[in-house]
Amino acid sequence: MGGYVALEILRQAPGRIDRLALLNTHARPDSAEATENRKRLMALAEKDFPAVIRSLMPKLVMEKRLGDLSGPITEMALGCGMEAFLRQERAIIARIDSRPHLAAIRCPTLVVAARHDALMPLELMEELAHGIGGARLAVVEDSGHMAPLEQPRAVTDLLAAWLAG
Repeated sequence: MGGYVALEILRQAPGRIDRLALLNTHARPDSAEATENRKRLMALAEKDFPAVIRSLMPKLVMEKRLGDLSGPITEMALGCGMEAFLRQERAIIARIDSRPHLAAIRCPTLVVAARHDALMPLELMEELAHGIGGARLAVVEDSGHMAPLEQPRAVTDLLAAWLAG
């Protein structure tokens, strides 16, 4: 969700942003299908929030890391709570199409994609990077949507090099 927030900040107050890193996000609005899926998850969350977390887990990390990362991700989600999840889903459903605003982004931008991201396919990340003049696209190998958790060294190295450059 951080990428959606960053794109909105850039739309409303571009002069306040010096640099931009967009990780595992995209600029499109929710499709009708995605909105319906979110609404189903929201209804389930009100009955059984842990079931929502379990159902999303295979989309968040690669199968081979489920054993290592399911616990920490579940703890983070439970720590935020069901109400925060519902607020986030409503905000995601209501977000605008940011694609028409990408060309106005003038700050140095790094777009980080994960090769095996089930939620944000590489094609959407390429679209995002190509929409922002001068943006650099980097692909984290052997990772799903939670690249900072799945490949922390690779993501840290990309960000450190980008900030130093």
